[in-house]
Amino acid sequence: MISLPIDEVLPALRQALRERHEAVLEAPPGAGKTTRVPLALLNEPWLAGQRIVMLEPRRLAARAAAERLASELGEKVGETVGYRIRLDSKVGPATRIEVVTEGILTRRLQEDPALEGVGLLIFDEFHERSLDADLALALSLNGRELFRDEQPLKILLMSATLEGERLASLLDDAPVLRSEGRMYPVAMRWGRPFVPGEFIEPRVVQTVLDAIHDESGSVLVFLPGQAEIRRVTQQLADALGQRSDIALCPLHGELDLAAQRAAIEPAPSGTRKVVLATNIAETSLTIDG
Repeated sequence: MISLPIDEVLPALRQALRERHEAVLEAPPGAGKTTRVPLALLNEPWLAGQRIVMLEPRRLAARAAAERLASELGEKVGETVGYRIRLDSKVGPATRIEVVTEGILTRRLQEDPALEGVGLLIFDEFHERSLDADLALALSLNGRELFRDEQPLKILLMSATLEGERLASLLDDAPVLRSEGRMYPVAMRWGRPFVPGEFIEPRVVQTVLDAIHDESGSVLVFLPGQAEIRRVTQQLADALGQRSDIALCPLHGELDLAAQRAAIEPAPSGTRKVVLATNIAETSLTIDG
């Protein structure tokens, strides 16, 4: 198993959750919190065979996290690790870790405020803050206070930004643990100034073509929405012609699972990827080059 920055704080996190029913974990993107923390806590004595439910803000992130967690165990999704998202779920009787989206968790809390059978509720990427996530946290705290006297529900907030103390104040001054991330060199290159009335797609296409020509490796491009992604994908396909060494990979929440996997998984040998994504790829996902 590859060593990740989050590994250094896992013993302290285990200890914190043995002593308290809540904790806050700060870890920058790429530290490994999404894929390492649930597995590290799965066999803790206080969990006593109960499930772990982890909230992800987006369907794509939930599905990708479940697949990565399952692969770490050498299993398929739906065994020890499963997910529930809108219009799709893969869970089974042996599932111990459920990755869910915000709407799914909110409805579950409304139907079962005690979250019976759940020992740990993890809010991943809590720094993104949404009404649904805040509501789910409020409902889970209220349900724990009213219905979970004998075996209290433990709550873990995971954030990528430096707001741990503020979040801890929401949880009765919960302990705050911090993990370092990995820093990579970044070079900034500015293009020519934007011209009023200019369409974004031709500029993006030319910038990508320049990057393919000047650099090695794959390219990740952020675009405002699906329409821009479709137009840039088509224009790049026309410009690149029959080049078999370049794979164009759109990435947004409405794609089918096979297309999403093509963007996230490593490129085939001898191929470079151009991933055209919405802001869904900014956090929660690790895209292999």
